[in-house]
Amino acid sequence: MALGISTWPLVDGIERLHGPVTVVRRCLDLTELLAASRAGLGRAALVAEGAEDLTASLLEQLRLGGAVPLVLEGHDHHRLAGLGAVVVPGRADPADAARLVEEAVAAASGAPSAVGYADVVATAPEQRTPGGALHPDEEALPGTDPTGRPRPGRIVAVWGPTGAPGRTTVAVNLAAELALLGEDTALVDADTYGPSVAAALGMLDEAAGLAQACRLADQGRLDGPALRRTAADVAVAGRTVRVLTGLTRQDRWPELRSGAVAAVLERSAQEFGTTVVDCGFALEADEELTLDAMAPRRHAAALTVLERADVVVAVGAADTIGVPRLVKGLPDVAAAAPGARLVVAVNKLRRSAAGRSPELGIREAWARFGSGPAVEHFVPWDPEAFDEALLAGAVLAETAASSAARAALRLLADRVLADPGDAEAAGPPVRGTRLGSRIGAWLRR
Repeated sequence: MALGISTWPLVDGIERLHGPVTVVRRCLDLTELLAASRAGLGRAALVAEGAEDLTASLLEQLRLGGAVPLVLEGHDHHRLAGLGAVVVPGRADPADAARLVEEAVAAASGAPSAVGYADVVATAPEQRTPGGALHPDEEALPGTDPTGRPRPGRIVAVWGPTGAPGRTTVAVNLAAELALLGEDTALVDADTYGPSVAAALGMLDEAAGLAQACRLADQGRLDGPALRRTAADVAVAGRTVRVLTGLTRQDRWPELRSGAVAAVLERSAQEFGTTVVDCGFALEADEELTLDAMAPRRHAAALTVLERADVVVAVGAADTIGVPRLVKGLPDVAAAAPGARLVVAVNKLRRSAAGRSPELGIREAWARFGSGPAVEHFVPWDPEAFDEALLAGAVLAETAASSAARAALRLLADRVLADPGDAEAAGPPVRGTRLGSRIGAWLRR
């Protein structure tokens, strides 16, 4: 398939070759190209005029239709190459163009192929080994990976089940504590149901920063400076946290497509030491939309964040409803984030909801009915301190620096930064607490 009259001389020459590459449709506009791709008419799409309208989402639609996108050099090819399109040199003759089409289709199907034009211009074989690693004579610089590229920062997802367990409170204060520990920290609000990071920080001028970043990523224009311009610099306790605010209205959730969110997270990991993401509670695969593979999905943002997270902080409320919800939700979190380190934190710990020995009761119930990692952190419920911080649009480190809740969140930040093997074993369970019995009865229902 071909789009744009600039491709016609080239496709005329390809047709005259009578080789394995044939032209099935010459499209006059992008709509026709997408329709032809969705109908499965072609294995590759060569684009010239109209390339400036292509975005990452539209390229993904071409790929979902089974067509590999190629762009003719000179037609916004630098941007599209960054989005994964194969560049066909303007000087290429029909035989060279046909060879690139074959290679692109073979690469997309997983078959071995020769090195294409995009690979030639992107590598320097005299400096790199075929796998992209440093030459044996070179040494990696501090802060770089074995290929010599800057080592990416960590992505920390803060997740919790439905029922207001305090995800946003934990995410905001965790980001602040990480910044106070010297981390270059970003905070992202990816909740498509109840975005509230901006409100928690007293940001009156909300601009849906994550949606703006996703738009730039979809266009292939999200570089480091663009991300930093999009993020708002928020001062917390003398440090700065870069904040990508959430949606200004819940009905804007289609703007947070999976591919764009993934690109934003990847760029954020390149720019910042740690990115804390407040993600939504829902982890279902939007089954009602599975018949339309190209439709946006409301839960895609949360699933994408968990899939790319290095650390997942799972937050549950310390009561007979919150703990069972957390227990039952952890298997879904583990399935959505198979490569992440899971840190379990119980929030709003208080005697009135969890008995005379609330921490011991939670540990006993978790040991009997929980699965996966043990509860590592307990955040005591201090409504006066949290209300004061929320009213001031601040964090606990600013309004209640000596509170027990702030101390617990500081320990949580230390745990996020620690190596996986540094976790201390949880204390021994205590049997027979009233809370443990009530939670067990709830789980057995």
